[in-house]
Amino acid sequence: MTHRNRILAALNHREPDRVPVDLSGHRSSGIAAMLYPKLRSALGLPEAPVRVYDPVQQLAIVHEDMLDLLGIDTIELGRGFALEDAHWADWTLPDGTPCQMPIWALPERDGCRWILRSPSGRVIAQMPDDVWYFEQTYWPFAEGDEDLEHLPEFMGESMWTHIASPPGPLVAGLEGQQRLREGAKVLRGKTDRAIIGLFGGNLLEMGTFLYRNDLFLMMLAAEPERTHRFLDAVVEMHLANLDPFLDAVGDQIDIILFGDDLGMQQGPQISPAMYDEFFKPRHRLMWTRVKNKCPHLKIMLHCCGGVRELLPGLIDAGLDAINPVQTSCRGMEPQSLKREFGSDMVFWGGGCDTQQVLPLGTPAEVADHVRAQVEALSPGGGFVFQQVHNIVANVPTENIMAMYRTLGRL
Repeated sequence: MTHRNRILAALNHREPDRVPVDLSGHRSSGIAAMLYPKLRSALGLPEAPVRVYDPVQQLAIVHEDMLDLLGIDTIELGRGFALEDAHWADWTLPDGTPCQMPIWALPERDGCRWILRSPSGRVIAQMPDDVWYFEQTYWPFAEGDEDLEHLPEFMGESMWTHIASPPGPLVAGLEGQQRLREGAKVLRGKTDRAIIGLFGGNLLEMGTFLYRNDLFLMMLAAEPERTHRFLDAVVEMHLANLDPFLDAVGDQIDIILFGDDLGMQQGPQISPAMYDEFFKPRHRLMWTRVKNKCPHLKIMLHCCGGVRELLPGLIDAGLDAINPVQTSCRGMEPQSLKREFGSDMVFWGGGCDTQQVLPLGTPAEVADHVRAQVEALSPGGGFVFQQVHNIVANVPTENIMAMYRTLGRL
C-alpha cells in the first residue's frame, strides 16, 4: 500500500497492511523544535536546520528523511509553502539551539520574555524565560468591547487566530487563493502521503480566544441569546472562508481538519445538551458543506480531553475522525471506545500517552503501552497511530525510538 492508501483504508474502516502513522501531519501531532535535533542524532540522521513551523507551540518542521525512516503516512498541506529562505528569519530556541522562525512571526525581546505582536502593535503573546511555549496575553472581547460586525479584524488581535503557521500570510490578498491552489498541487504531485488540510472552524474555542475561557463559559451558561448571536457570526465567517478553501485545495487534500477542544481531564467542558444546542447544528452546517462540495474528503476534529459523552452528537453531526483520543482522561479507555464507537468513528491518536508514559516511562514501559493501545484500537481499521499530542521537549529520545520500534518502523 502507498502511504495515502494506508490512511484512506483506515479512514474507511478497512484494516490496512500495517498500522498507519502520523507525525507532524498537523499542529497537534508534531515534535518540539528543541528536541528535534536530538532525535535526528539518535536516529543517525545528519544535522539539518531547525525551522519552527508553529511559533506558538514551538514545533519543528520534520524533514523528509525522518518521515521516510519512520514510515510516516501523512503530511500537512503547509509543507507545500514557505520553501524559500526569504520566508525565514534566524532566532534562538530557549535552550540555545539556533533555529529559524517564519518571518511574519519573529519574536521580539522584551525584558525577561519574548513577545509577539498583533498588526496593531499590541502584545498578544509572551514566552517568559525558562518557558517553552507562547501564551496568550490579550483577549479582544474581555473588557466588553464586543463588535461582531468586525469579527475578522478582532481575530487579528488574538494569539491563536493571528499567529499563523505556513502558509500564513503567503496566501493572503487578491491572488492568495491561486497561490494556495498552486502550492497544494505541487505538494500533491511530489508526495504519496495523505495530505491534511488545516482549516480550523473553531466554535467554542473561538469564544475562549476572544472573550477568555472563564468569561465565555459563563456567557454560555448565563446568556444563551448573546452566545447564539456570537456563534452565528462565527459560523457565517467560517462558511465564507470554507468555500474558497475547498475551491482551492479540496481536490488536492485527503483530510480536512477542524478544531474545538471540548474536553477536560475529567470529562467534557460542556454537557451533551449544551453541545446539542450551541455547537452541533453549526458543526453539522460546516461539515455538510464539506461533504456537499468535496464528497471524498474525510472530516477530522482535533478535540482534546475527555469527550466520550459528546461522541454520539459529533457522529450525528457528520464527523469522520477524532483526534487526539486522549486516553488518559475519564471515559476515554481505548477498549470501550472501540467497542462502542468503532464502527462509526475513526480514532486518530491514542497510540501513546503523552502525559505520563512517553515522557516519564522507561523504553520497556513505552513499548508495552504502545502494544496494548494498538491491540485495542487497530482491529478492523478505523485507527491511525499518533502519540496523543505533540512530543514535548523533555521526552527521552530512547522512548520515542521505543515507540516507533514497537510499531515496526525501526
